[in-house]
Amino acid sequence: MSGLVSKVATGKITSPANANTRSRNELAEQALLIVVIVLSLFGVVMIASASMAFAEQNYNSPFYFASRQLIFLAIGLVAGTVLFQAPLSAWEKYGPYLIIVSLFFLLLVLLIGKEVNGSKRWIDLGVFTVQVSETVKLFIIVYLAGYLVRRGELVQNTIGGFMRPLFLILIASVLLLLEPDFGAVVVIVLTACAMLFIAGVKLKQFVALLVSLAVTGAILIALSPYRARRLASFLDPFDDPFASGFQLTQSLIAIGSGSLTGAGLGNSVQKLLYLPEAHTDFLFAVMCEEFGFIGVLFVLALYGFIIWKSFNLAKIADQQGNRFAGYLALGIGVWIGLQSFINIGVNMGVLPTKGITLPMMSYGGSSAVVFAVSFTLLLRIELETRQFANRKLHKQSGGAS
Repeated sequence: MSGLVSKVATGKITSPANANTRSRNELAEQALLIVVIVLSLFGVVMIASASMAFAEQNYNSPFYFASRQLIFLAIGLVAGTVLFQAPLSAWEKYGPYLIIVSLFFLLLVLLIGKEVNGSKRWIDLGVFTVQVSETVKLFIIVYLAGYLVRRGELVQNTIGGFMRPLFLILIASVLLLLEPDFGAVVVIVLTACAMLFIAGVKLKQFVALLVSLAVTGAILIALSPYRARRLASFLDPFDDPFASGFQLTQSLIAIGSGSLTGAGLGNSVQKLLYLPEAHTDFLFAVMCEEFGFIGVLFVLALYGFIIWKSFNLAKIADQQGNRFAGYLALGIGVWIGLQSFINIGVNMGVLPTKGITLPMMSYGGSSAVVFAVSFTLLLRIELETRQFANRKLHKQSGGAS
């Protein structure tokens, strides 16, 4: 009997209530990983459904794109597992080098890149191609997070400190526009603006930046015939539904056809060579047609949790004094939220057509691998904040005893 009392006192025997609490805690700790896995696998299912007809016609294999997406996710898993071992301090240290690497590869893609549909965005490695802009998005966030830690006071109090990172982002944006990849520029610039705003930049400088960006965007649209056509088709896609407005009208038909519960997995009509890029930029429309409003709510809930988790990790890291982790989690959360919003907005006709993937769902090797690494960074931030909290709790309990 005394032995039993001793075991209970030392915690070696756990009551059912304590066991259930521990199980719930472990599940909560793994929630981010679970949501990312569910989102990725659901994306593979939707890619398989959306691309069957196109893949069968062009590659004689209905699961051509789905199988390749699984390979890309496996590569992302391996890369993420390796990079998870690296502490955040290493990312902070090498952030400036990553931005230099980004600019180098952006220049390289203009020199030797593979051109597809008039855009030169990919470096052909033989087995697969790499879309450089995807890695640039992540590297700029890592660099900017470190810069805001090192030069936070200068960013808040001087124009030079505020403009210095913007100059590097401007160079990257110009190189991206030369590809051209206007969508990537929008995501990068808006994410950087959000991070600078949270860092405490003066309001008048921030407003001046936004006005400058709006004017620059308007000029770029006015000077580019294809961007002007896209804007016109966005404003009234049914004015020319079989030419400039074809993609958007087919997307709207797919979304409207889904109704509440959808037509069922595999039963989309618009994916049967009516909707261009059904497995990439317009995957959301096919999902709406097959799963309806209920499917939309499911996907939005997954993205909503990831974004909330990112912002919550940013808050916790900042409270613990780990400002780099805080800015990094914030940047990744804003990036995922912005890119998801833009892709869904384009599919629904709320925003002009842009070639931007739906994170972890749309087909794309570079996108899948880079987002896998990004989620790995969030998991690393979660681990280090938990370790910090455990060390603090241990010190308090040790001091109390």
